[in-house]
Amino acid sequence: MSADRAPDEHFIRHFTSLECPAFVPGILLCLATEITPLWQATEAFLQQHNIAPPFWAFAWPGSQALAHYVTANPHIVAGKRVLDFAAGSGLAAIACAKLGAEVEAADIDRLAKVAMGMNAAANGVALEVLAEDVVGQDCRWDVILCGDVCYEAPMTRHILPWLRRCAAHALVIIADPGRAYVPRDGFTELARFVVPTSLVLENATSRQVVLMRLEPIILEACSA
Repeated sequence: MSADRAPDEHFIRHFTSLECPAFVPGILLCLATEITPLWQATEAFLQQHNIAPPFWAFAWPGSQALAHYVTANPHIVAGKRVLDFAAGSGLAAIACAKLGAEVEAADIDRLAKVAMGMNAAANGVALEVLAEDVVGQDCRWDVILCGDVCYEAPMTRHILPWLRRCAAHALVIIADPGRAYVPRDGFTELARFVVPTSLVLENATSRQVVLMRLEPIILEACSA
């Protein structure tokens, strides 16, 4: 363990436990078991270490649906170059790596990068973790997986034109659990799943998640 990562790894181990998401029982993740203490701890940790809210500590419905889908359809990613975009815990990335994909997992949250490395190690796979904004980079992937990325208008405006450009060269799949700013056209539905979730996270015991293949056409992003 490097000295600069040691405090982050200690924080993650202290406030999470290794568990399998309900919809993807074959993958272990460092997950929060009591949401309020973790968020409060992260708020204090943020002041000292510039850490974002701990989205990485939860298996969000979109990521669970993506991991479930590729596991059931391994030909989609096996032997391919895959990007798990806004990867959070790295759940979808780990599912792809277990199937023999060459995976990059991108998230701008520094703590997410550490958590993904720990999660990958727990599952015996290797990920190339990118703690940077990859939006605007040339598409070097065969498959791009996006779990629940259209939850805010500014985010959608930032990422959607780039994802559509990438869709000319790669299979781009967005997992939507019913967010307000998801594209309303220019996509092909691939699958629907009902994914168990937490009442605290989603105000529901489950979410219907739609997996959409983004088409390579340029449309205006959803307005606020």
